[in-house]
Amino acid sequence: QVHLVESGGGLVQAGGSLRLSCAASQSIFSLKAMGWYRQAPGKQRELVATISNGGTTNYGDSVKGRYTISRDNAKNTVYLEMNSLKPEDTAVYYCHADQFIGSPYWGQGTQVTVSS
Repeated sequence: QVHLVESGGGLVQAGGSLRLSCAASQSIFSLKAMGWYRQAPGKQRELVATISNGGTTNYGDSVKGRYTISRDNAKNTVYLEMNSLKPEDTAVYYCHADQFIGSPYWGQGTQVTVSS
């Protein structure tokens, strides 16, 4: 069982920045990938960014060039640096952990609100 705890969400003005953190209860090096997803009211959950065990990153089209995902294996933590934020980035952001075998894990989510 992997327990994921997100932090760093909040209210920011358009054009601003935030950094989200996701702390895992065990070594993230043993996981296949870590990532962030988001869900806005009335919309489906969508991919924001993922980073594999080997460090390969993948981004959703709407955040490419503005967001950066990174990981610190020593701290068992994944980060999401969000820049040039837009009101449409407003959502609950969820941390996700993908295993090589077994079901993925999800965090409880952190709210990001971008005001215009």
